[in-house]
Amino acid sequence: MKFFSKHLYRVILIVSCSLPLAAQAALPDFTEIVDRSKDSVVNISTKTKVDRSSSKRYNLPELPEGSPFGELFDKFFEQDEFERRRRDSQSLGSGFIISEDGYILTNHHVIAGADEVIVRMANRKEYTAKVIGSDEASDVAVLKVEDEGLPTLKIGDSDDLKVGEWVLAIGSPFGFDATVTAGIVSAKGRSLPSDNYVPFIQTDVAINPGNSGGPLFNLEGEVVGINSQIYSRSGGFMGLSFAIPIEMAVDVANQIKETGSVSRGWLGVLIQEVTRELAESFGMENPHGALVAKVLDDSPAAEAGLEVGDVIVEFNGKKVMRSSGLPPLVGRAKVGKEAEVTVIRDKKRREIGVLIAQLPNTITQAAFTPESGPQEENSALGMKVETLSSEARKRLKIEAGVQVVEVDESGPASDAGIQKGDVITMIDNRDVESIDDFEEITDELQSGKSVALLVQRRAGPVFLAIRPEDS
Repeated sequence: MKFFSKHLYRVILIVSCSLPLAAQAALPDFTEIVDRSKDSVVNISTKTKVDRSSSKRYNLPELPEGSPFGELFDKFFEQDEFERRRRDSQSLGSGFIISEDGYILTNHHVIAGADEVIVRMANRKEYTAKVIGSDEASDVAVLKVEDEGLPTLKIGDSDDLKVGEWVLAIGSPFGFDATVTAGIVSAKGRSLPSDNYVPFIQTDVAINPGNSGGPLFNLEGEVVGINSQIYSRSGGFMGLSFAIPIEMAVDVANQIKETGSVSRGWLGVLIQEVTRELAESFGMENPHGALVAKVLDDSPAAEAGLEVGDVIVEFNGKKVMRSSGLPPLVGRAKVGKEAEVTVIRDKKRREIGVLIAQLPNTITQAAFTPESGPQEENSALGMKVETLSSEARKRLKIEAGVQVVEVDESGPASDAGIQKGDVITMIDNRDVESIDDFEEITDELQSGKSVALLVQRRAGPVFLAIRPEDS
């Protein structure tokens, strides 16, 4: 027994000692990537002249002539007129060289509003850079320094990235040049509230102020993204970092270099997420796609025949799993080319060709103030509605609908999120033009089965799922 215990102890000891070595062998070695790439990553600082001529810092009373304080105040506030009215503001960021003749990629927000941009290389050589152009929507900017034979980085393909894959960042957080941090890809295709056209790469790489505009590398040493944003409640790193896919950044950069502006595709629809309840009402097994809540007049979607209530599930052969996934696909589509859009309509898949147009600079939505009319109460839905006058329809720029004037606090309408003042224009894919339509359609609804309602609000149209009860 002692012999057995002795040998068992040795086996356990050997296994326990070998585990750290095995784990260590599985970890990537980033040293070669850093050695090969660090000279191509640059520090970017900016100077912005802030005009103070419109405001007074001091509000002093007039002093009597000959006052002994007059000379004291004159000396205290005496300074160069230019420096008195203007001061310098500095910001720090990162960037990387993409061509030997000095083109550099960084973030728009790093250089936005700058009067002077200074680029410092790894060897501490400095250049005054020219801003070739920048695009706020994608947060990409292109700089140019005058030199030749500069070290460049190899551009990769972010589409090949897999969630869980190791990635590496080099930048200048808080001004500390050539700082290297590593982590994994946490998710792909993330949409942030302020960026509709960027399908961000989410990572847990430590990114802090000053990293913005720096490169994100894969294990091949290829640039797969531009580090752009962090999610933080403290202002520092909290484990959520977001990078712009390099394909999008390069496309934007090429357009800026060639034309000085960025062209984006436009479909002309307002969309929303497909919830589980809405998916049920549309006969879908699982919620996916982008639900069309409105088709804008004179838009490519209107000309192609897209309709309110269509669920866009594919765009040019790429699946649309969430509504946030559609804008980046449309934005990158070629203007003037036909795109193939797959929709679910009346519980059937349809293929529709849409000629993509250029995204307009501004698209406005009209606000409204509902007017009263004849009323109808529906206990199965838990709300009371009234029809709209012809004047109200004209002012709201909607063809028809009924306005919600009362919502039961514990009824289906309240559970669905319907609010007083909403204008219902469609129920279960059927237009609601009057109180009679509303009454006829709701009388045919099945108790306990979700149906979709299209409502118009000040912020725009939105689909809601409601589950009728027995009246």
